[in-house]
Amino acid sequence: MLAIVAPGQGAQTPGFLTPWLAEPAFADRLNWLGTVAGIDLAHYGTNADAETIRDTAIAQPLLVAAGLVTALQLFPSPADGFRRTAVAAGHSVGEITAAAATGVLSAEQAMVFVRERGQQMALASAARPTSMMAVVGGDQAEVLAAIEAAGLTPANNNGSGQIVAAGTVEQLADLQANPPAKARLIQLSVAGAFHTVHMEPAVAHLERLARAISTHDPRTRLLSNADGQVVQSGREYLARLVRQVANPVRWDLCLQAMADLGITGLLELPPAGTLTGIAKRNLKGVELFSLNTPDQLPAAREFVEKHGDTGFESPMATTPSWMLVVSPGKGEFTRASGVDADSAVTGGAVIGTVANIRDTIQVTSTHAGTVTEWLVEDGDPVSPGQPLLRLYPAQD
Repeated sequence: MLAIVAPGQGAQTPGFLTPWLAEPAFADRLNWLGTVAGIDLAHYGTNADAETIRDTAIAQPLLVAAGLVTALQLFPSPADGFRRTAVAAGHSVGEITAAAATGVLSAEQAMVFVRERGQQMALASAARPTSMMAVVGGDQAEVLAAIEAAGLTPANNNGSGQIVAAGTVEQLADLQANPPAKARLIQLSVAGAFHTVHMEPAVAHLERLARAISTHDPRTRLLSNADGQVVQSGREYLARLVRQVANPVRWDLCLQAMADLGITGLLELPPAGTLTGIAKRNLKGVELFSLNTPDQLPAAREFVEKHGDTGFESPMATTPSWMLVVSPGKGEFTRASGVDADSAVTGGAVIGTVANIRDTIQVTSTHAGTVTEWLVEDGDPVSPGQPLLRLYPAQD
């Protein structure tokens, strides 16, 4: 089973797009996306220095465009490639890359959205000096207690051994003065306290824009940074993209969902290395591929062939997802009372729960319709993205 992931801000390095721009098709597509975003992406991906591309308003469009254009190089028809991908996810701004790659947004919508996201987060960061600091090692409970004591937010939980604290520079100084035992603190080269309350002004702006964005439901399992759950609705995923700007990234829960699915291979889109590094510590036995240069494309396609079973097609790709309700996570399914065959359900109606040792997740119907067939029984174990029931959609 294959996972494809897209990195977040901080993964960019000076000149990382240089070898790709020797490919005429890549250069043309990057030029188009740069025109949409109003940014000279070729310049920033080749000639700009580290400080320049650290700017949030530049880094975010650069990362999303790099992932999208590389996906087109990897899969001449991305829809076909992601149809054989068991699960897709992105870290922070990488969620926009994943959303466009799986069909929730068009590439043009993604570039406009990320342009506005980057600009608004940069403005929010300028309102007060804030930053982020990685806390590596230590006991997780003690690390979280120290972050809370300093008034900081655990903005990224990246799995075993790494939590990123975010807040004001004064709060970060307090954490440095009172570090958790056996933990190492690393100041990150970012422009602000992302995924915290400091980003609320950006959320308000993006909420207004999102009301005019049309979406499609994803073609394969798409994980959310909010809780690691499979999100079936494109509209809901867009709403989560907006909220996630000021909410913590739970990459640890995304990793757990991939483990629950039993993925065997994980490929990271450029600039790759960060997420495969995290996966190496958290997904033991999973084969990893960091795609960074075009000369790796033949090997990357072989990797996809190996782990993306040619006989597999996501039910979310072959059947319109508005005809199905799928499980958001792994656990034991319990049907809601009164939701039987031929029952009419409304959009957002609770049709059951999925319970595991971590929590109990409500399962809701993405669209209104009539239940035509239950695909699971009470007490059945279910996996992330597994179809639970089939709906005949309500007519407008």
